[in-house]
Amino acid sequence: MRSNSRTNRIAVLAASGIAVAALVAGCGSSGSGGTASSTPAGSGAASTAPATPGGSGSAAPATLNTATDPKLGTIVTDGAGFTLYRFDQDTAQPPMSHCNGNCASLWPPVPAGGSVTVKGIDSKLVGTVTRADGSKQITLNGWPAYRYAPDKQPGDTKGQGVGGTWFALTPAGGKAGVASSTPSAPATPGGGY
Repeated sequence: MRSNSRTNRIAVLAASGIAVAALVAGCGSSGSGGTASSTPAGSGAASTAPATPGGSGSAAPATLNTATDPKLGTIVTDGAGFTLYRFDQDTAQPPMSHCNGNCASLWPPVPAGGSVTVKGIDSKLVGTVTRADGSKQITLNGWPAYRYAPDKQPGDTKGQGVGGTWFALTPAGGKAGVASSTPSAPATPGGGY
């Protein structure tokens, strides 16, 4: 009887492990393990852009900075120095997020609230989008901005290239580290996240 109980526990643990692995694989877990420096790329003064025209959201104000990564060039980070990403299955015109549910657990949206402080980024490119759950998310040149949960240290860029659809944001909203970084060309839906 005790052996059967132990077998059941092992089966439950194995199933849990498989479920976690499937979640990570489904959202794309491979990518560059590079690290960005925390040195700002621009030397301009910080400016503040409204996150939501005519109002403020429920989240704390956000900060967007630039940093220089040795492989990716100039990228966008949050106030704590974590790399911000864009998703090719989202759209910029009009802004729309397609990363919800489990995807948003692995790729947390950058919440919008109040005003956004920017350094090295044109404040006119900063905006918001309303997500499927009704929350507000920061956009850069129309592209919704995300963090990557496996990035554990400021400057990590482990989300770069995941699933061929996730890329670090450039200050213009483009894809960092790709030959042609056009900020307004969304990918065809159907790729992995």
